[in-house]
Amino acid sequence: MDTPLDERERITNESINQAIGYILSHAEEELTLEQVASYCHFSKFYFSRLFKAQTGESVYGFIKRTKLEQSAFRLKTEERPITEISADFGYSSSNYSSAFRLHYKMSPVEFRRGSWQHSFAHPFFHQESWQAESLKECRQKVCVVEIPDFQVLYERRFGSYEGLMRDWTIFLEKYGNYITRETKFLELTHHDPAVTEPKRCLSDICLTVDKDCPLENTRRIGGGRCAVYHFQGHMKHIYAAYQTLFLVWLPGSGFELDNSRSLFDLYHLVDVSKYYVEMNICLPIKKSHF
Repeated sequence: MDTPLDERERITNESINQAIGYILSHAEEELTLEQVASYCHFSKFYFSRLFKAQTGESVYGFIKRTKLEQSAFRLKTEERPITEISADFGYSSSNYSSAFRLHYKMSPVEFRRGSWQHSFAHPFFHQESWQAESLKECRQKVCVVEIPDFQVLYERRFGSYEGLMRDWTIFLEKYGNYITRETKFLELTHHDPAVTEPKRCLSDICLTVDKDCPLENTRRIGGGRCAVYHFQGHMKHIYAAYQTLFLVWLPGSGFELDNSRSLFDLYHLVDVSKYYVEMNICLPIKKSHF
């Protein structure tokens, strides 16, 4: 049985990072081990062993989980029929219900019905709860703008987002020579911890660099149209800001997430001693077709 890594572990192999990015952005397509291995120019046998060693999951397990979790996020944020959402990811109605129940221990209907209540439970600060803002209040804090692309130096990790502060400290000490006055600091969170088990959440911590940076672990973060929510406050309230965007703003916005791009935080100020943060939460969006 596949087991998640118990602590936040860095994915060190860039081919595996590319494979993860490919799977996340192509989850609506039919994906196979052979296809992903070919994308990374490896034999399926070698690639399968390497992927399991780096992530703690089989390629097949990661693909299946990604499809179910992305579909669960749509159940949470969209009002479309469950059959349409399951079809997005190649499931028939009966197969989807069985696979979903096996993963979440509840049916898609039960998950959708309880998504608000479940999302109100803070995954890290367990004594904290939050209240949703109204759509009017949320719209006053969100602007839709065009964001530029960013060339970044990054490290990708699996594990609870609760450990990100420690990871940032290690990351900045390691790459301090690449930091200038113009450097921007970004954090990509690839999963909603209200949908994905915290131990399985995936994140990238990044700083901007020149395109000629000699290190292997560089990538481009695509910009484009984004919904930008300016957050300032205690770190424990970041989760509430995200859930407000997902549950309140997004369903009433006329937009949907653009899954071909990553959502990210762009930091402006961090006071670790007070757990105070000022940042922009940037959701890549496109006009909804539904």
